[in-house]
Amino acid sequence: MSLGRYMARPGLTHQVSHDVDRSVVIKRFRSADRYEPAREWRGLCLLAEYAPGLAPAPVRADLDSSPAVIEMSRLAGERLGGQQLSSQQEQALADALRQLWLSVPASKLPRPRGDSGNPAQLVRLVREQAATSADLGEDPVVHKARANGLAWFETALAASDGLIGPQNIFGQGDANLANFLWDGERVRLVDFEDSGPSDRAFELAVLVEHISYWNEAGMDADRLIWLFDLDQGERRRLTDCRRLSALYWLLLLLPGGRASTRNPPGTLRRQAERLLALL
Repeated sequence: MSLGRYMARPGLTHQVSHDVDRSVVIKRFRSADRYEPAREWRGLCLLAEYAPGLAPAPVRADLDSSPAVIEMSRLAGERLGGQQLSSQQEQALADALRQLWLSVPASKLPRPRGDSGNPAQLVRLVREQAATSADLGEDPVVHKARANGLAWFETALAASDGLIGPQNIFGQGDANLANFLWDGERVRLVDFEDSGPSDRAFELAVLVEHISYWNEAGMDADRLIWLFDLDQGERRRLTDCRRLSALYWLLLLLPGGRASTRNPPGTLRRQAERLLALL
C-alpha cells in the first residue's frame, strides 16, 4: 500500500501518465511483490465484463515487462477527498460501492496468490507492524491505544471466527477517497492493484476508518454505514474490522512510522483516541 491505501508499502508503487490523443492512462508499476499489475489487470477485466463504466476499461497490458505496464481508458471526474462530501456525493459513493460488490459473481472471484484476500492482507500487515520495535513518544494516550489495540488483536485472532470472514464479494482493496472520481452525477473507481476477494463489512470498515475519510474529509462513519443494509453478522464484523483498520493506522502513525511525517501534527493523538473509542 502506498500510504494512501490501507495495505500499501512506503513510497509510490507506480507511475501514471496520460496519452491525451488516445484518451488513455498508462500505468507503470514499480512494485510487483503483491502481484499488483496482475491484480489490477484482472480487476479491470472483470469489471469491464460485469460492471462496464464503473472503472476504466482495460486497453493493453504487458505484465512481463520490467516495469509492468497497463493501459486503460481515462475517466472524467474530480477525485473525492480533502473536504467533506456533499450528501449527493456520499449517496453516489455508496451506490458505486454497492454496484462493485454485487457485480462479480462469486464463481468468478479470483484466487490471489500469496494472501487469501483483502482481509488476510491487513491482518498480516498488522502482525508485521506489531512485531517491530516502535518509538511511542511521550503521549500516554498513544501508549494506551497501542497496548489495548494489540491486546484486542491477539484475542480476536484467537477467537473461533478470527478476523477473516466469508470472502464472497469483489473488493477494491484501496480505501483512499482519492480513488473515487465524481463527475457531477456518479462516482466511479480507479486503482485496483490490491483488489481481490473480500466481504462488505471489511471493505466498508477500511473506508470509514481510512485517514482520508474521517480525518482529512471529516466524514461521519455512521452516515455512510446507514446507507447499507447490513445484517447482524455483518454489523458485528464491521466493528472488528474498524478496530483492525484503526489499529493499523495507529501503528503507521507512530514516530518513525511510514505515515508519521505525512500528516499534520496531532494526527497520531486523534488516531489513538479514535482507536480507544472503537475498543
